[in-house]
Amino acid sequence: MESRRRGRPRSFDREAALAQATLLFWERGYEATSVADLTRVMGIGPPSLYAAFGDKRALFEEVVDSYGHAFGAFAARALEQEPTTRAGVARMLREAAEEYTRPGRPRGCLVISAATNCTSEEVEGALRERRNATVRDIQRRIEHDISTGELPEGTDARVLAVYVGAVVQGLSQQARDGATRAELEAVAAAAMSAWP
Repeated sequence: MESRRRGRPRSFDREAALAQATLLFWERGYEATSVADLTRVMGIGPPSLYAAFGDKRALFEEVVDSYGHAFGAFAARALEQEPTTRAGVARMLREAAEEYTRPGRPRGCLVISAATNCTSEEVEGALRERRNATVRDIQRRIEHDISTGELPEGTDARVLAVYVGAVVQGLSQQARDGATRAELEAVAAAAMSAWP
């Protein structure tokens, strides 16, 4: 005997709904985005949201993963594709200036700005860990470049990696505050003058 599926089939495009949730969280952050806001922009009712995505926090985690693949991948790609960490970081900063000011979507970086004024320790901690993982990856690459002689032996890999993280976070906030792509590209170029 053939088993029947219970419940009604989904009557919405899950990927389109996820894209709308991404834009809303990106614009407003985690804390300022309510379930009512989400269901409105996603075009679904609360039961459909919970059935398809779980609660607000589970939806946000999926949004952050989706954002990383769709919008945040430029940073890892720059580091992987360039022959040195210096070249990778320079490209990453240039591309951040472009990505963070691209017309038609929220400015800045969701992973950097979404935890602003967040009271959820889990959400804030998860975003912090993502940012710190990027800094650790840059630090490992700098350490490699020191070991091969690409960078001077006395280079402080940790400080240089944290510096890069601070510049990226600053570019994101400046984009949200209205800085132009050209201004951010100039900042990115100036930031590279501190590279050993």
